[in-house]
Amino acid sequence: MHRTVTAVGQCLVSILSLTVVLSASGCKDTGSISEGPQVRLSSLSVSEPGLQPAFSSAITNYTLSVPSTVASVTVTATPENNSTNITIDGTPTRSFSVNLDLPPSSNDIAIVLTEQSGSQSSYIITVNRAAPLSGDNELSNLTVSSGSLTPGFSPGTLTYTVDVATGTSSLTITATLQDSNASLMINGQGISSGQSREISPLTPPGSDTLITILVRAPSGAEKTYRVTVKRPLPSSNAALSALTVSAGNLIPGFTADNTGPYELTVPASVDSLTVTATKSDANSVMSSLGSVIALSGVASGSVSSPLGLGTTTEIMITVRAQDGVTTKTYTIKVSRASR
Repeated sequence: MHRTVTAVGQCLVSILSLTVVLSASGCKDTGSISEGPQVRLSSLSVSEPGLQPAFSSAITNYTLSVPSTVASVTVTATPENNSTNITIDGTPTRSFSVNLDLPPSSNDIAIVLTEQSGSQSSYIITVNRAAPLSGDNELSNLTVSSGSLTPGFSPGTLTYTVDVATGTSSLTITATLQDSNASLMINGQGISSGQSREISPLTPPGSDTLITILVRAPSGAEKTYRVTVKRPLPSSNAALSALTVSAGNLIPGFTADNTGPYELTVPASVDSLTVTATKSDANSVMSSLGSVIALSGVASGSVSSPLGLGTTTEIMITVRAQDGVTTKTYTIKVSRASR
């Protein structure tokens, strides 16, 4: 409903109005001006921010966008004339909480004003409730640059361990999101899905390094994955696992805990002997006759020694453990016959 103001003049040139109706009778012009609703509100507010456009008593249609988590909206309306009756969503009241349909949805809330004379006006608020945000807060993949995850990665498994070598001082970890709209943090720092992060330095040997991977879904739901990196103390293993000779037989037969001396007799025709030794721990260092014959990481090494006719030659092999302190020396006494 609107009020109409009629303007009459000779050859009316312009009429300031929202709607204009012209009729010609000679040189007479007629204009119609819309002044908004006949029964008006003096204020209109809602419990959620974002009412568009801002309230004006002359504007009767509004929109409000709310997230999926908002299940109801309270509308408060005040008429210009205190004697005016108001219904909100069909309920006689000036403030009413309206339940919204399940998201995504659009709800029209009608505010109807009725004067005692019977005149009515309506204001409409269209509430658009957004679709629910994803709650996916899982990883699709998780990898490390050293060692391997135990157990193997599964999106629903949150706790892992990784065993690395004593000498490993850093590690790179890569986490990939299932939902690209989720957010990711590794050890409290934001990072993009699929981007690698170096964890350096790892804590000293003999201690554990904890890595946390926090995934936050678009809905805000969080999940934390934990990876414990285990870095052992340097090994004190300085034993051999095998000891062989190119001629004859060791007496007694080789055992790892017996460092000798082992006895070996060869005929006069054998003028040199090669000894091959294998380390129990490849990270130890093995030397003989003043030279290193197997560096750390090399499992075995050999040494050759000339044998004097009718003499006894002593060949020693020393193993220094990874800890740099523990050593073992294995001794072989080789007797070469005189004739």
